[in-house]
Amino acid sequence: MAVRPEPDEQWIEHFYLAPEYQGEGLGSAVLRHVMMTKRDHRPFRLNVLQGSPARRLYERNGFVHEHEDPIDVFLVAEGDQVDGGTRLPLERACL
Repeated sequence: MAVRPEPDEQWIEHFYLAPEYQGEGLGSAVLRHVMMTKRDHRPFRLNVLQGSPARRLYERNGFVHEHEDPIDVFLVAEGDQVDGGTRLPLERACL
């Protein structure tokens, strides 16, 4: 995962999780940790492919639909309103 800072926003990019680790809460734990670490007044933004199951992960973690085009769905979460929620221990999140 990478967070690309811009003056008015932060873009979350290149977030991939091996299929054998999906569905265990690991993706949510990593995403929340990164968002809590990088949060400030700027919103987080990202895009996912239309029909991607990853969209559910982002929406469960505070992202909402902003707009879309024929290929991508663009989501946003306000940086200063990010809540850490329930977290896995960091050592579990870094498997």
